[in-house]
Amino acid sequence: MLIRLALVSISVLQVYSRVVQPGIVNNFQDVNITNIDYSEFLSKLAPLWRSECRKWNEKEIYLEEDKVSFQGNYFQAKWWTSGTAPNQDNDWGVWTLIGSSCSSTTQEDTDENKNNIAEAESTNTDIVDETVKDDKEVENNEVDVGGSHHLSPGEIPSKQHAEQREKELTDSDLFKMVKKSIATLESSQVDNIKPESNSNPENVKRVEELLKSNDWEYLFPDRHPDYSYRRFLQAIGKFPAICGTYSDGRDSDLICRKTLATMFAHFTQETGGHNPHGEAEEWRQGLVFLREAGCQETGPGCGYDSACDLSTWQGKTWPCGGDSGSWKKYYGRGAKQLSYNFNYGPFSDAMFGDVHKLLENPDLVASTWLNLASATWFYAYPQPPKPSMLHVIDGTWTPNKEDKNNKLEPGFGATIMIINGGIECGHGSEKPQAINRQNYYRKFAEYFKLDISNEELSCAHMKQFSKGGTGSLFIYWDREWVKEYECKLVSYQTPYNALKPGDYTKCVEDQFKVKLN
Repeated sequence: MLIRLALVSISVLQVYSRVVQPGIVNNFQDVNITNIDYSEFLSKLAPLWRSECRKWNEKEIYLEEDKVSFQGNYFQAKWWTSGTAPNQDNDWGVWTLIGSSCSSTTQEDTDENKNNIAEAESTNTDIVDETVKDDKEVENNEVDVGGSHHLSPGEIPSKQHAEQREKELTDSDLFKMVKKSIATLESSQVDNIKPESNSNPENVKRVEELLKSNDWEYLFPDRHPDYSYRRFLQAIGKFPAICGTYSDGRDSDLICRKTLATMFAHFTQETGGHNPHGEAEEWRQGLVFLREAGCQETGPGCGYDSACDLSTWQGKTWPCGGDSGSWKKYYGRGAKQLSYNFNYGPFSDAMFGDVHKLLENPDLVASTWLNLASATWFYAYPQPPKPSMLHVIDGTWTPNKEDKNNKLEPGFGATIMIINGGIECGHGSEKPQAINRQNYYRKFAEYFKLDISNEELSCAHMKQFSKGGTGSLFIYWDREWVKEYECKLVSYQTPYNALKPGDYTKCVEDQFKVKLN
């Protein structure tokens, strides 16, 4: 999810921390397909949200690993960017030169693909790369739905067949674990959450035991009044896995205290006053900004509408409210300063099962309990190849060999990498924003009586999460390139979320231009 941080004029530091690389909505990666005639596929079947090496346009928004052509060369984005032209002579810029053709790959890419295949072969899972399947399996295009009807090659499936196929592909312990971690409480039940209510969910009651209303007042004395204690409890209650109960021996209260310290440290960096001369210590100056400073719905600027154009995949997937030339404004709102339609849309979908609600009414992210739920959403959701912060903090995420080679390990430092790794991490030396986060975390950890003496807080030495790491979960659908009328699980992000029932059918219908009945 791309996060636009509040504008603060106190120091250069705030300017540096304004733009954060995408989180939930990121990594629109190109499929690594072998022996495929790209020109034929792209002319007939290329999905609207991704095209192979499209021509660079200064008005378009590009995400991590997007590819473009520019002045006869081909480049790949290292992180979110817009308006910055590729430059083959700038090794430190946002673009990496990949060669004179779109299919050019680096040795690192080749090694990574080998690692991915090797790791897939070594695990007992149904998630495999179709390019390494046996030819006979590729030829078999039949689906058995309750012994009723077998699909012949080329036969358009029924909606029932598609739903059965979706069920089969998501029937694994790993997938069930991920779904449980992002499960949400009905909003009507969230509306009933209030301090000290006997009907509050179990995870909310745990937070109430560890964080009283007077603690909230002390920790955030300068906060905007719309960031209330009750709304924080509602934001926690929306996601039962946050501060939930672990039945496998893990210390639920300890994990909850670490969760609160982690969240609050990031709140303070992203929405804090950052005033060294303020009455409250700087680590207690979080949640000052509710809406991006200087922005209002009726004022000039702050449109964040560059991805609203219906000629872009972002505009088609997450259609902006309003009309062309007078779109709704998607400037920073809430504890995560959510920005752009391609963040409001997925957040809306997660909250209401409808991408349009917040695209049509974006200020709900500021004026309701969603102002803090945007932060808990970001905390709970995995962002392949990045794990969720929840899984980093509660110990679910365990780094594999590739993660360890990238110096990635559990701890607060990894959460900085998840939030803003492209800017704050991997430079060999500490960036001011990361130093702030670490200092705030130390203070919150002390407040919640956490021993962090052996925890890695820095991300200066870490490399980005990669497709070969354990955070690269297969939780999206994309077209099946070797079978007609099927989609498959992939680890790069698409508009089709496998965690949302029914998106498999949408994928088949959109990608093969059919209607399933």
